[in-house]
Amino acid sequence: MRYWPLRPGSSEHSLNLGHTANLLARVGVNRSRFLAADLLQVIGPGVPLAQCTIFAYPKRRNPEVFSFADRAREVSLPVISNKYVQRFFGLDGNQQAMNQSSAVHNTIVQRQSIDDIAHSEYRRICYEQPQISERVALLTHCESNRWLSVNFYRGREHGRFSEREMNYLETLAPLLIQAVRLHYHAYLHANEMPLLLAERVIRQQHVELTLREQELLRLMLSGLTVEDIAEQLGVRPVSAATYVKRLYRKLGINGLRELFGLATRAEWA
Repeated sequence: MRYWPLRPGSSEHSLNLGHTANLLARVGVNRSRFLAADLLQVIGPGVPLAQCTIFAYPKRRNPEVFSFADRAREVSLPVISNKYVQRFFGLDGNQQAMNQSSAVHNTIVQRQSIDDIAHSEYRRICYEQPQISERVALLTHCESNRWLSVNFYRGREHGRFSEREMNYLETLAPLLIQAVRLHYHAYLHANEMPLLLAERVIRQQHVELTLREQELLRLMLSGLTVEDIAEQLGVRPVSAATYVKRLYRKLGINGLRELFGLATRAEWA
């Protein structure tokens, strides 16, 4: 695996204007469903890809799955993405690139093949099971001291990225990164209040929550249904409902109304 600052692209590559306009027009609109799929549409004519997943890396917390899309893989990408978030992200070449690079580079390119992964479970779940041969990530440092990682995956049927395909990706990278940053800025603006409320609940209740429980708390305070929470966590709705009940017990409350009461109560009350 290796990484480097984004290099200047070539002027010989062209864009599909319709796909590009669609990508920019949907900024802030259901990013989980559309953003990664729109990126695949923009890149598709020049580089065959199997999947795209976008992660946000908050400081001192597990990554967040920001958006994902695949092209008829035989496995569930949300489940794989969430296993990566919970178990494997520290083993990823992305982590090494982010830890060793300063934020002076607007974008870092990181390339990782299945042969680079020594950890057997990480390799099996994230590469062998979905039949992925290689991954190229575009990493950028953004608001609130977070990194964004836009990951493009090659299926075994596509082989490894060629030099021309890498040049094509790097040519398009500034546009792709800017679109993702705009989506993420809109997401942070819309979700800032749930994050603040979650921090207030934890502080007032004096509880120790796991990273997964903290994410669950934020999703609950965002007003999501159990079905939507299940999709975000990559689990079945019945499992998400169980997690919600356990969190209520841990917080010493009985339901969502009491949760919002805790979140909005004055801290000196």
